[in-house]
Amino acid sequence: MFSWPSPDSFITAPRARLSAILVLASTVIGLAILFLSADGTVDGLGRPLGTDFSNVWTAGWMADHGRAADAWNWPMQHEVQKQVHGNPAIPFYGWHYPPPFLIIATLLAQFSYVAALVIWQGTTLALALCLVRHILPGDRDAILVALGAPVVMVCLGHGQNAFLTASLLGAGMLLLDRKPWVAGMLLGALVYKPQFAVLIPILILVRGNWRAFMAAGLTVTALCLLTLAIWGWPVWQAFRDSLPLTQHIIIEAGATGWEKIQSPFAAIRQWGGAIPAAYAVQGIVAATAIAAAALAARRGSMEVRGAAALSAALLCTPYVLDYDFVLLGVAIAFLAADMKRRGPLRWEPTWLAYAWLAPLFGRSLSELTHVPVNLIAAIAVLALAVRRTILLDGAFTLRGLKPRRIGA
Repeated sequence: MFSWPSPDSFITAPRARLSAILVLASTVIGLAILFLSADGTVDGLGRPLGTDFSNVWTAGWMADHGRAADAWNWPMQHEVQKQVHGNPAIPFYGWHYPPPFLIIATLLAQFSYVAALVIWQGTTLALALCLVRHILPGDRDAILVALGAPVVMVCLGHGQNAFLTASLLGAGMLLLDRKPWVAGMLLGALVYKPQFAVLIPILILVRGNWRAFMAAGLTVTALCLLTLAIWGWPVWQAFRDSLPLTQHIIIEAGATGWEKIQSPFAAIRQWGGAIPAAYAVQGIVAATAIAAAALAARRGSMEVRGAAALSAALLCTPYVLDYDFVLLGVAIAFLAADMKRRGPLRWEPTWLAYAWLAPLFGRSLSELTHVPVNLIAAIAVLALAVRRTILLDGAFTLRGLKPRRIGA
């Protein structure tokens, strides 16, 4: 009798390497074209090189020139961006971050714009690749597949901070049991991007790791006090005053573009849903994701815990963009490490391949079809982590249910 081959049989190491090489080559060529066609700091499309990095460098420059609080004033910062890039028609990229990120922005502003962009992206990308190497030690293809991931191209093109976010959260989960003080400090540093830190206290407490909890709390406190010591209360007041505008314009009205935002909230809004309904769905998905990550944190292996934490973090905020899915890339590395150690279950390679590839076409497909491609990928990876927790780590006693591995 004729039977279709297993879908997982299509996902092979040679095909993964070839895909990574092709995407990496596209990334290098694309970035080369942007830089070579640039006029100063403005690319051939009339945007700042690194697009979103414009608000980071400008905020740092303003802080370095005694105007730190003005970074949260959109018209004022836009005027500075026009001056920095020497182009009155330059698009505006708003600064929405809490004051601790201003510390990094100020350090970067000590360099010229282009040099700072290269240093920022190169350093944080290296940190993320180093993390992948520690998650998958001895895997010769790990760095190639990580470097060639489409989300790397997306993040580099936007000059974004997702490499740093993924490194802090991923390394924190990796070290949580072995080096709780270091792990807590890394996780506490995520105060600069708090929407991805919502579930961290719960995951730490589920593990019963009070040292990591204290280290995270002390790190958050120290970073906040440092900003007060450097710039005083005005920066925090300016940040607080900017929050309603950010909420209404950026999150609820979707000024960034619904196709770029890959959250449950954005999906409901893109489908024509009302704001209260979108918040309700977001709350339900976030609560479910936190519960799932907590289950994995309590019962799962270290690798499964890491995958669950990073994928769940993407589901816990209404404002998550496609470049933030670098976190999902690290989650894939965690799951790959567990699969390598204990064997893959059916459909895992197929879904991980989908999650790896999703950022390549997620934005354009979402714009055309209103299908949240990246959101589906995050849900899938979290579901895979929970399934491994249940089937392989015995989170529940399921009589008669046995894991079905590939080839079984």
